[in-house]
Amino acid sequence: MRPQLGQNIGKAARAMLNFGLTEMRLVAPRDGWPNPDAGPSASGANIVLEQAELFDTVEAAIADCSTVYASTVRRRDLVMPVVTPELMAEGIASDSGRSAILFGPERSGLETDDVALANAIVTVPINPEFGSLNLAQAVILLAYEWSKRSALAVPPAKELEPVAPHGELEGLIEQLDEALVERGYFHPPSRTQATRNTIRTIFTKTGWSSREVKAVRGILRALVSPARKR
Repeated sequence: MRPQLGQNIGKAARAMLNFGLTEMRLVAPRDGWPNPDAGPSASGANIVLEQAELFDTVEAAIADCSTVYASTVRRRDLVMPVVTPELMAEGIASDSGRSAILFGPERSGLETDDVALANAIVTVPINPEFGSLNLAQAVILLAYEWSKRSALAVPPAKELEPVAPHGELEGLIEQLDEALVERGYFHPPSRTQATRNTIRTIFTKTGWSSREVKAVRGILRALVSPARKR
């Protein structure tokens, strides 16, 4: 509400679209709307700016919202719930109605009367010695928290290889054990079993694939076999 610079509106739009939010509502921007300075700062988030709705008052902007969170520091002059970004996101996810996050002007933030229109205050945990977030930073932090509960497209994870059967790991461990015995690795004898248990733990807790087991066994064979002439 009452944003002062077109650049900050554009940066807020960019932050929103990064995390899948497209419905921006502007309340009485100081320099009017549309603002030519917003586009370059949006860095391609044109859909947010093109669809942005303009309102004269906060009351009009949130009239169709069932839950409103005011992004501001804890206010001692108001008795109302104060939640973390995580709790805010959980509330939005569980709310069947429309939710809104209200941000104030860059210089002064939300005034008491504006905050009073919200259902709760959402406050980002921040260094008490330097609590200086700009508008876009505040937007991106809360948008990111919301996005963790949304169905945003994410890069497909590389399909993991199946974990090798236990028998294959046993074969690897036995092969390594034989090579270590041959080289006199286990010393003193009183520590032999403890050392073997440590080695077993190394190979059984990492989720080796069959391909990886075969690769390591090949390495062991190469190490214990006579060097081949090339």
